[in-house]
Amino acid sequence: MHRQTGALNALNLGYDATSQSGGGGVPMSDEKLRVAIIGCGRTGQHYTEVYQALPDTEVVAIAEYDPDKRKVVGERFGVTALYPDTEALLSEVVPDVAAVVTPTKFMKDAVIACAEAGVRGVTNDKPLAARLSDADAMVEACESRGIVYGGGNLQRAMYEVQEAAQWIHEGRYGDLIGACVHKFSGEISGGGCQSISVLRLFANAEIDELIAWGSPQEALESDTDVGLTINGVFRMTSGLECQVFGPNMLYSGVDVWTDDSLIRWDWDPPEIYQGFDEGGRRIKVERAYTPCEWSEYYYLGSSIRSFLNAIRYGTEMAISGHDLRQALEIAIAAKYSA
Repeated sequence: MHRQTGALNALNLGYDATSQSGGGGVPMSDEKLRVAIIGCGRTGQHYTEVYQALPDTEVVAIAEYDPDKRKVVGERFGVTALYPDTEALLSEVVPDVAAVVTPTKFMKDAVIACAEAGVRGVTNDKPLAARLSDADAMVEACESRGIVYGGGNLQRAMYEVQEAAQWIHEGRYGDLIGACVHKFSGEISGGGCQSISVLRLFANAEIDELIAWGSPQEALESDTDVGLTINGVFRMTSGLECQVFGPNMLYSGVDVWTDDSLIRWDWDPPEIYQGFDEGGRRIKVERAYTPCEWSEYYYLGSSIRSFLNAIRYGTEMAISGHDLRQALEIAIAAKYSA
């Protein structure tokens, strides 16, 4: 649980907007990675759009259990290699990349099957599992075979979030002395992992211990986390304590701060505050984030781009399967504590 994951640098993210690069001026490879999409709901089709648009990838196969949807999506994207499930696809096609975008209960078998088949990289979305043991099995299946295991469509991968984290880690604002998570409620294993993942990135540390209390009682007694509101404290391996607040807050997302600076992620590019005015209010400062390629696809584009760069160049991913696993553990622990 203690593996730390820092911010990506410009090389990994592909900040150079002036060249057709795979990241930071690194020439984009002429080799096209062959991509299979497993699961073609709304999110799966969004993945397909991005992979079809990138110049160094090609969607070569689709797996979808619904025959009508499989036919319509195949026609939409011009893909003729269509299969009813992962097993059928892998029996005929072993792609370089597999994007598993199925409902959560099908992800484990699909990810492990892709790893065993020898794909170079596999990615799935949140939440990756309902049980921590399943998440561990998925991470292990990929790591033991040297397969790149990427995370999904999380704002942690947003270029501006990664760059803000880089500034924090460089010490531009001094040492972090506090953090908080706002509006930690709803499906904390799904949407809540957005906040957990950004917090881990900004703090460059793991959540080592937590105490939580929650409501309503029926959500605590339920087998799911639908409608659950959590308040509490996350204690991190860096020594930082993060206060966790449920609903009725002015902001959502994550705040971290130093003696004179505040970095606020509220589901958009982070806001930076430095210093105080005469009334003691923080002063918002404008920071020019580095322009980036593929920004039209928002943070899914940056997530996929860093995933592909990890396959090609061995660079660090903006969001990994390990990151999703860590977020799931914290969500489960928060409910058990409450």
